[in-house]
Amino acid sequence: MDIRKHSGKAVLFFFILFLAVIALSFSTGRYPINVIDLVKILLSKVFPIQKSWSDAAETIVFNIRLPRILLSSVIGASLALSGLTLQQVFRNPMASQDTLGSSSASAFGASLALLLGFGYAAVSIMAFFFGILSLALLMLFASNLKRYDTLTLILSGIMLSSLFTSATSFIKLIADTEETLPAITYFLMGSLSSFRNSDLILCFIITLLSSIPLLIISWRINLLSLSDEEAESMGVDTKKLRITAITCSTLLTSSAVAVSGQIGWVGLVIPHFTRMMVGSDTKITIPSSMLLGASFLTFVDMISRSISTSEIPLGILTSFVGAPLFLYLIKKEGKREY
Repeated sequence: MDIRKHSGKAVLFFFILFLAVIALSFSTGRYPINVIDLVKILLSKVFPIQKSWSDAAETIVFNIRLPRILLSSVIGASLALSGLTLQQVFRNPMASQDTLGSSSASAFGASLALLLGFGYAAVSIMAFFFGILSLALLMLFASNLKRYDTLTLILSGIMLSSLFTSATSFIKLIADTEETLPAITYFLMGSLSSFRNSDLILCFIITLLSSIPLLIISWRINLLSLSDEEAESMGVDTKKLRITAITCSTLLTSSAVAVSGQIGWVGLVIPHFTRMMVGSDTKITIPSSMLLGASFLTFVDMISRSISTSEIPLGILTSFVGAPLFLYLIKKEGKREY
């Protein structure tokens, strides 16, 4: 079935795919759990089911895999939605969650916190704070220019990203090579190996608060594919719309990086695949991208914790998977305009 011709069924299709990936991720690991036992364990919290599984299996499902699967799903959805939003706002298929510098700023904030010897919670707070700070600097810089358009915002974002990346490199240069530098390097590669349940709550709340406004204004975001003059003639304030969309995107990216570190390619590749499958209507692509991004990162996280005795950082795997997929997209969709 060509989903593009049945866009109303797209969200259901991606939701079924998401459930399938979740089931596979629950069952896969160094301690495999068969599907029947998995279903029984999950339902045992709701229905009285005679116990036929081990205590170890129940502990792994509820205390280890469930929180991690939920967190990887939320982060994948956040990054995919952030990338999709920026691609729509800037009418640029190369935009991603890194375009405006919030990801680099969050990475700098976490690196600075690690350099100063702060604890786990402070590292996450600093990462989130600097992500929001990058948005404030971006808006302050762009507002002082005569031209306040997409090109100005993109160039300002590239400038900020370069500055924060250079600052992070300087921190790595002066960091203690025995403890601090490895911690910074590992954080920058992206991982979910040391998350806490509070991270899941934080990411879920921010993702929910950011995605709802984007869903509400999705039909207006569609109009950004037109020129500013055409969009404004239809009653849309393009400047306010861009600021709203960019703010939500920055919140999504900053919260994800604060918890998991830098994870690339999700916000670049997933929106392309979504549009290729269901078209460009934002009312469909927003929930579809979130579900596909959640499925993708949950699947990659399953691989990272399963294929070797030591966990592979997510940023490495998403690059290995994302780069070939993007080359395929270039070949498949190279002449398509968004």
